[in-house]
Amino acid sequence: MNSQSRTPRVAIVTGGIGGLGTAICRQLAEAGRQVIAVDLAGREERLHAFRQELADLDGAVKFEHADVSQFDSCAELMGRVEQQHGGVDILVNAAGITRDTSLRKMTPQQWHELMRVNLDGVFNMCRNVVEGMSARGFGRIVNLSSVNGQTGQFGQTNYSAAKAGVHGFGMALARETARKGVTVNTVSPGYCDTALVAAVPQDIREQIISDIPVGRLGSPDDIARAVTFLTADDAGYITGANLPVNGGYFMSF
Repeated sequence: MNSQSRTPRVAIVTGGIGGLGTAICRQLAEAGRQVIAVDLAGREERLHAFRQELADLDGAVKFEHADVSQFDSCAELMGRVEQQHGGVDILVNAAGITRDTSLRKMTPQQWHELMRVNLDGVFNMCRNVVEGMSARGFGRIVNLSSVNGQTGQFGQTNYSAAKAGVHGFGMALARETARKGVTVNTVSPGYCDTALVAAVPQDIREQIISDIPVGRLGSPDDIARAVTFLTADDAGYITGANLPVNGGYFMSF
């Protein structure tokens, strides 16, 4: 466990100023981590709101811009973070987009745009942190998948494929790093109370909730709690796992 005599573990959270990302940043900071929230540049209105929401954390969460779909952008991000804060101990890949449509209407652009963020982004970030983690003998990587990566969803062949791939990637990397003190795990959120779900028509949203055994949407804090658990210093015996956080949604199938 961290002691007061050592510097805080450094954690990067991609998609860090989004709904889930903000909750993850807060809980990691409250667990004593120095958190770097990573997102695209140019989202000034959302970034201002993010800083207001976390103002009580007294600088425990910083912001850095990067495009996770670009390998060089991720490498440059790592250089800046290491120069300012030291080696990265924790990586949470929460960045993601949707490009929903049925396969017969899906364009190659819709497929490739999503893959570059949701799957290539995981490679780009992990590739840039894993060597340093392995050399230092400690690392915690958590990649966010989705319930739809396990069950599939109409209009999401691209998204479901990418999210299923995230866990396959994580299991393989977990095998490569298991003896180096680096764990790699997946958290698969179910339907959560975020802006994305709020945009779903009310009748469809009510149907979704009726299919969730606990009778409600998840909260971003539910997901952040799972991430914080898997990134703890003493969570070193859990690797290659997929933790579904979905209110028992699988029991509906």
